[in-house]
Amino acid sequence: MTIKNKFLNSISDIPINDFKENLNGYRSPFMSYEFLDALERSGSVNASTGWQPFHFASFNKDKLNSFMPLYLKNNSQGEFIFDHQWSYALNRTNRNYYPKLLSAIPFTPCETKKIITKHTSNQEHCIDITKELMEEKNIETWHILFPNQDFGEHLLSHGFIKRNGYRFVWNNKKYDEFDDYLNIFTSRQRKNIKTERKKIKELGITFITKDSNTITESDWDEFYLFYKNTYTERMQAPYLNNDFFKLVHKHKDTLKPVIFFAEYENKKIAGSLCFQGENTLYGRHWGSFDNIDNLHFECCYYQGIDYCIKNNIQFFDPGVQGEHKIRRGFEPRTCDSYHFILKKDFRDAIKKFCYEESKSIENYLQACQEYTPIKKEYRI
Repeated sequence: MTIKNKFLNSISDIPINDFKENLNGYRSPFMSYEFLDALERSGSVNASTGWQPFHFASFNKDKLNSFMPLYLKNNSQGEFIFDHQWSYALNRTNRNYYPKLLSAIPFTPCETKKIITKHTSNQEHCIDITKELMEEKNIETWHILFPNQDFGEHLLSHGFIKRNGYRFVWNNKKYDEFDDYLNIFTSRQRKNIKTERKKIKELGITFITKDSNTITESDWDEFYLFYKNTYTERMQAPYLNNDFFKLVHKHKDTLKPVIFFAEYENKKIAGSLCFQGENTLYGRHWGSFDNIDNLHFECCYYQGIDYCIKNNIQFFDPGVQGEHKIRRGFEPRTCDSYHFILKKDFRDAIKKFCYEESKSIENYLQACQEYTPIKKEYRI
């Protein structure tokens, strides 16, 4: 069997039909050809934004055998795993932290497989070849962010260091309607949520849901203005441009976007963008023109929860961080990243850092469980 390995500067170097024919057994909106290609074609991902595509692909008799999204990063922006202290430490020794290797979905802190392949044995091959590249190019670090749990644990046997993280996820406990979900809370928190929703309703704000069957190009134009404004208010440039969202629209049947729009007097004033996976609704981006109390909670959380209940979706993952999610029924869950450090001195330092950090995270998650306003019989 002749295996050819390639590091590719664009996913477009792989014909889409070859990708789908050989590796289409895994369903994720983010680990899809269409999503990764949209990031590149729109210019949201390239060397100038700090994300130089360097995807690993192996071929058997010119047929795609395995694929891993890989990027040469010259910064740490858009990753949601913060390693600035690591870069400062290595740079102080007159060694270069950048470029680093990163296996992740740009700007998307969602758990997915990070190597898709016909045979699990090909994962070993992918890992070994990438390590050889690090030796050859003297690349100090390789980071795999938000892998699925089984693959993450597998990486430990290959010398990767586990870094603990956390997120807050809503679990649909076979609710028939929104009020069933409210019943899991203590009476005080149930009243708080009802009050938040009532205030939005009393302002005359209503909501409409646009999914892959009903969304239009003009919807994307309006949503992008909200999304862009969120960054403008922080005096930042948005990670994604309007061309990216237009490409998402082109592939809406595959990527399954869902937008919750808030309207006032028949005019859209805010929007929250999600993507629907196999059993999870993923909250990704939001924006508005007006700073209205409780609008973010309604648009980004309650509308998504209601959608999951109506469509029998098991989980709602609104993104990493945010203790305020606990009070709204999102429960803490670990999500980890894995890091291969080329040289022993820096590897030992990072291993110590991650161990000390893990103890703090463990204490934090325990405190989250005690803080939750969910009745004990409904907790994870």
